[in-house]
Amino acid sequence: MTFVIPPIPPIELQAAPSELTKKHCLRSCWTARHPACRGPRTATMVPTSSSSAWASAACCHGTSLSRPRSTGYSNSATAPAQPPGRSLRARTSWVPIRVRVLASLTVMLAIFMVMTVLVKVDTSSWTPSFFTITIVCMVILSGTSTIFNSSVFGMTGSFPMRNSQALISGGAMGGTLSAVASLVDLAVASDVTDSTLAFFLTADVFLALCIGLYLLLPRLDYARYYMKPVWPTVFSGEEQLPQDSPNPTSVAPGSSDPQTPPLGPILKKTTGLGFCIIYLFFITSLIFPAICTNVESLSKGSGSPWSTKFFVPLTTFLLYNFADLCGRQITAWIQVPGPRSKVLPGLVLLRTCLVPLFMFCNYQPRVHLHTVVFQSDVYPVLFTSLLGLSNGYLSTLALIYGPKIVPRELAEAAGVVMTFYMCLGLVLGSACSALLVHLI
Repeated sequence: MTFVIPPIPPIELQAAPSELTKKHCLRSCWTARHPACRGPRTATMVPTSSSSAWASAACCHGTSLSRPRSTGYSNSATAPAQPPGRSLRARTSWVPIRVRVLASLTVMLAIFMVMTVLVKVDTSSWTPSFFTITIVCMVILSGTSTIFNSSVFGMTGSFPMRNSQALISGGAMGGTLSAVASLVDLAVASDVTDSTLAFFLTADVFLALCIGLYLLLPRLDYARYYMKPVWPTVFSGEEQLPQDSPNPTSVAPGSSDPQTPPLGPILKKTTGLGFCIIYLFFITSLIFPAICTNVESLSKGSGSPWSTKFFVPLTTFLLYNFADLCGRQITAWIQVPGPRSKVLPGLVLLRTCLVPLFMFCNYQPRVHLHTVVFQSDVYPVLFTSLLGLSNGYLSTLALIYGPKIVPRELAEAAGVVMTFYMCLGLVLGSACSALLVHLI
């Protein structure tokens, strides 16, 4: 029995179809026995017209064409899948990315403005209430910052890898500038209140600038090209939607289906990279800043400003952030090993050796481990440089590979999953660092 579907409006196929689309096109091409594609003949999913075979063959070769109006298939499961594409796009997120980004930036700006005002307010008479307000503000800031970071990184998943790399490098640049500002403040500032006011005002200005730049983004032709929706042709094989998802053919074009994105294919494809990201940030947050900030100079007794006042800010915060920035920037020119290479998880696991190296520096106070193996201030500098450089390079590779190993229509959701892996690694490392400190 043959089921013929009603005609649909012509849709433009992508010039560079995803791997998922190619698999479907090759299957249809083989069953039509097109001269350009030789393969086994099957009894199912045979196009009912020669125009369908021509369309399938052209799709195999990446040719842009319009699908004929009256195309029928012997199996309704292989019907043209414009509705599933829209359904998937609707399920990518419950809240549109524009709303997420602008709402998170606005909330952060409002909280920073409140904190800026409170800098000049005398809170000595209501200290408990002020402490409660501060904690609540930090919780809200942490949540909105996570939403903002995951949304922006998910958005850049549809862009070329150099854009994702630039975004990740920008985070390290912010840390480096903060470390430099802290050193300048430490060297020249005399009033802590004025310094705090300057830091908060700087944050207010930059957040307002971010809002303006994001509103400008859709006006750029380059951004509009990569931000336009991508409708997948069909889901088959390993990349099909989860079994408990609704029938794709029952969703009409333009409808809104507020379900979660198809995480199964994303998690399956990003498992290896996810492990790398989690373990990378686990080791980094295990050492930095809990262990690094307690490594003191061996000449601290001399009383020099280097060994007392500037040793930790220079050798920990500035050096780590600068090395991290260098590692992330290197990925703009060198991108090895690849996403499927066994070398990448090997290098990630090799960073475990950094934990005992920092433990046997001049960490103070020491309760259980009394031996200091590395009797020189050069070693903390070297180890911190290795920690930052390896973290920046390897984490950037893993993060930018994630959205590129899935079909483009899943790139945004894959970017969000990558940031989840990163947050999970940071949480685990921060929790275990408290235990590690008590073992030294």
